[in-house]
Amino acid sequence: MNRTSSVSRQTAETKIELKLNLDGSGQNQIDTGVGFLDHMLVLLARHALIDLEVHAVGDLQVDSHHTTEDVGICLGQAYAQALGSKQGIRRYGHMILPMEETLVTTAIDFSGRPFLVFQAPMPSPKIGDFDSELVEDFWQGFASNALCNLHVVLHHGRNTHHIAEAIFKGAARAMRIACEIDPRQPGVPSSKGVL
Repeated sequence: MNRTSSVSRQTAETKIELKLNLDGSGQNQIDTGVGFLDHMLVLLARHALIDLEVHAVGDLQVDSHHTTEDVGICLGQAYAQALGSKQGIRRYGHMILPMEETLVTTAIDFSGRPFLVFQAPMPSPKIGDFDSELVEDFWQGFASNALCNLHVVLHHGRNTHHIAEAIFKGAARAMRIACEIDPRQPGVPSSKGVL
């Protein structure tokens, strides 16, 4: 089973090339021009056990918004393509992830119905020069294009960097579980027969 995909997206604001292998080992080549986003995508690849290449050129003279959001969109599209009919996957995944003083729950369902619930207020508006609100924008773009339900709940946390990192690591771990092939479920994991 070949669970790979490639996405190219070009707008007046960004140009993105992305390659994904769901059955990878965490190998990655990431260059978005946004340092903190690169850091998060490296963590995502390692914890989701995907191979991921992302090369993005965006209007960073404006800010990081378009690049961050559009990379989320492309990653979501790549997941939708690589999962195909979703035959044999577990479909659901969740993770409660601690990171020092921070605790985050992420839960995902590759249901074909996009929805994001993001209950993770960021204590600081900035992580270095990265706008912390862009974490939610990234995952909104992902969920809308991967056609999944994604719930993110921050239980507690003080450090905004830790909160963002726990969200990306927790989501990656949940995605890894949901995308795994279930040997007991060879068909599409839905009573409807389609996702």
